[in-house]
Amino acid sequence: MTPRIPKTELPEQLRETMVEQLGAVPEPIEVLFNNPAVATANLEFSGRVAAWDSVDAGLKTFAHMAVAARIGCSWCLDINYFAAQNQQLDLTKASRVPVWRESDLFTPLEREVLEYAEAMTDTPPTVTDEMSASLLARLGASALVELTVFIGFANMAGRANTAHGITSQGYSDACGIPLAKRPGSAVGAGRS
Repeated sequence: MTPRIPKTELPEQLRETMVEQLGAVPEPIEVLFNNPAVATANLEFSGRVAAWDSVDAGLKTFAHMAVAARIGCSWCLDINYFAAQNQQLDLTKASRVPVWRESDLFTPLEREVLEYAEAMTDTPPTVTDEMSASLLARLGASALVELTVFIGFANMAGRANTAHGITSQGYSDACGIPLAKRPGSAVGAGRS
């Protein structure tokens, strides 16, 4: 699928940095740079979000993948499979995030985080007092605040990508992850 908004050229240094880090320039950045102020603010905030460390990075990657699967952002799933590989997460487990309820691979904490991410993503959100209380007891207040805002950011990014028509860019191709199929889907959850 072609993005609904045309991609634009990035500043050369940023382009080089992206290619060096990821092997290609992420299409969401090329689309956002139609408005440099929005793109720059997004890059700054996403950089800050990535630096938060009260919650295990693997839990956050799985949470982001749960959000992406819930709203259908194949680009987010794609880049997070790539992130899972770079974080040395269990790639089979990562491939099962879109169908985590059907899998026995996930720990009780991972299952709670995945359920919380989906509940935050529902419209309207379906987060319960019990979900929050359990995660608060397991993670602490600082980590739960971080996880909640991280999931909110994943929703913003995923929904913007989906609205812009941005789909899988092929990052997960380098990972060799056997992608799970979402229930009722003939297409791998990371592809579109």
